Amino acid sequence: MKDDELTSGRRLVLRAAAALGLAATAGCADRPAAPTPAGGPAAGAPAAGAHRSYGYRLQPFAGNGPPRATRALPRVREAPILRVDGRRRSMVLTFDDGPDPRYTPGILRTLRAYDVRAMFFVCGEMAAGNKDLLREMADDGHVIGNHTWTHPLLTRLDRSSTRDEIERTSDVVEDIVGAYPAWFRAPYGAWNRNAFQLGAELGMEPLAWTVDTLDWTEPGAGAIVRRVRAGAAPGVVVLSHDAGGDRTGTVEALRDYLPELLGSGYRITLPNRHEV
Repeated sequence: MKDDELTSGRRLVLRAAAALGLAATAGCADRPAAPTPAGGPAAGAPAAGAHRSYGYRLQPFAGNGPPRATRALPRVREAPILRVDGRRRSMVLTFDDGPDPRYTPGILRTLRAYDVRAMFFVCGEMAAGNKDLLREMADDGHVIGNHTWTHPLLTRLDRSSTRDEIERTSDVVEDIVGAYPAWFRAPYGAWNRNAFQLGAELGMEPLAWTVDTLDWTEPGAGAIVRRVRAGAAPGVVVLSHDAGGDRTGTVEALRDYLPELLGSGYRITLPNRHEV
C-alpha cells in the first residue's frame, strides 16, 4: 500500500501517535516511539511491452518472507559444449526451432511411449503462440532451452539486439512454465562473445551438438535414421528439428531409431550442468 493510499483506520492510528508525541513534548507522556516496520513498497507490474530484467528476477524482493537464494551463474565460456558425460552409454536428443503443432506432438508421443526425456530449444515467438505444447513438454519432464526469439544470425546483431532476442525468450518460457531456461543454443551454431556473455548473465550454459541429422534439408526419414546410427556413441548430442520446415521425416525417423538405440543399450538422458 502506498503512503498516499492510507486507509481511514491507519490515519486514525497515525493521528493518535502524533497526539502522543505532542503530549510527550509537553511532559504529559514519556514513552519511546514504536519501531517502524522494515521493508519497501511491493514491485508493481511491468509496463505493457516492457521486458523484465533477468538480474531483478535473480534477486527478487522477498516481502515479509525470507529472501530467496540467488542462483549461481555459470562461467562465460569461449566455446559451446559439444558432448556430455558418456558413462553408461548416455546420449542426448535435442530438437530446435519449435514448438510447432504440426510436428512437436508426434515427437512428444514417441518420447512418452518409451519414457524418454529430451531437450527442446524453443524460439520465443513459437513458444508464445503454442503455450499448451510448451506446458506439455514441461509436464513430460523435458528440458526447455532458449533458442532466441526469431532465430537470427547472432553474429550480425549488436549486443543490445542480441540481449533482446535471448531475454525475451527466457521471459516467455518463464511466464508459461514457471522456470527459466538453463540452456542456450545459438541459431545456426553461430556463436560469438556476446552470445556467450549474455547467455551466462541470464543463467544459461551454451549447448551445441555432436551429431547433426541434417533434417533441416528434409532428406527423408531413412537418411535421418542412418545419420543417427552412424553417429551414435557415448556422450553425443543429436541435433534434430521440430519446426522450421517440413519435419515429417524427423517425426518418422524418431519412431525408428529411438527403440533401436534403447535396444542397443544406449540410455537417452539429459545433461547435468555440474558435469559439463
